[in-house]
Amino acid sequence: MLSAGFLLIILLTSPADASEASLPPLLKRSEQFTTRDRNQTPDLSAAVPVYLESGQNTEIRREGIYLLKGDYRNTTVIIDADNRTHKIQLILDSLVISNRNAPAIYVKSADKVFLTTINSRNSLTVEEPFLPDGTTNTDAVIFSRSDLTLNGKGTLQIRSVGGNGISSKDDLKITSGTYVINAESDGLEANDSIRIAGGELTINAGADALHSENEEDHSLGYIYIYDGELNLKAGDDAIRANSFIQIDGGRISISDSYKGLEATRIRINGGTLAIYSSDDGINVTAKTPGTVILEIYGGDISVEVGSGDTDAFDANGDFSLLGGTIRITSPRSAFDVDGRVRYTGGRVIINGKTVDALPITSRGPGSLRYVEKSGG
Repeated sequence: MLSAGFLLIILLTSPADASEASLPPLLKRSEQFTTRDRNQTPDLSAAVPVYLESGQNTEIRREGIYLLKGDYRNTTVIIDADNRTHKIQLILDSLVISNRNAPAIYVKSADKVFLTTINSRNSLTVEEPFLPDGTTNTDAVIFSRSDLTLNGKGTLQIRSVGGNGISSKDDLKITSGTYVINAESDGLEANDSIRIAGGELTINAGADALHSENEEDHSLGYIYIYDGELNLKAGDDAIRANSFIQIDGGRISISDSYKGLEATRIRINGGTLAIYSSDDGINVTAKTPGTVILEIYGGDISVEVGSGDTDAFDANGDFSLLGGTIRITSPRSAFDVDGRVRYTGGRVIINGKTVDALPITSRGPGSLRYVEKSGG
């Protein structure tokens, strides 16, 4: 298994290839994070202390900044505010909550919630499988039905024995802070998107480390990473989005996974990426309607896969390699592509040997072919 750090980055300019016209517009970083998302120093002078009590839940119903500190058992901080206008910011200062089967923080309703750690260590734990709240399956230590942003300069440790670490039914953003998440199911889970612009995350998940899926709107259910350091270990996929994955920065280390990255569309633009997977390293497949394509525009990418029917890069659609350095350790297949191949740049090293042409396999016996580099 690889132990090196990783950096995944994804393109922000539209390729000219007409086959890619059906892709959704690429994301602009300036539109993904607000100024308040990126503000790591909360206004403590405006913070209202909230006094929790073990064995009793506490509700917050009004917009404002609230300070939480102390050590409690079997208590849930419930936010139930106006979902059109009320923005809530929770400041965690040495907060410890250990629950039996309910979220430590439960956002029922709000326009948006900010969870900010100041210079302190915080811990949230749920020790058993979650019980539902009526018809709502509250399956995470931090469970939100609204947009959720995590930021600040402190540390937050999350342990979920019977479910997810953090779940949002809208957007989930992380812009700074240190997070250690151990979860029986997914580490981070969101319906609309997961967006990361900073911070240090260490995630050990029984299912996916990062998972975004929207069954109703196929333009959502995506993952965007701009910056930060991610150290991921997953029982299933490390980073999975049903729609697309776009990464513009950050260091991503995947020490163990079934598949490293999986989505309908993946774009890698630069940086350093290293993956160990027991199946495919990077996989694109039709999880939503539209073009299935894997694009690599640059970066230093290392992929190691286990033995068996595995592929380092598996495109159940088209594949484009336009630059960067790729290092592959694979006992079987380096590139498995069912659709078209576009190869105009980059350096490829397979099992320690630099190759001048891409060895491409596809489904069916005797399918190996070599694709030479072209001018465009």
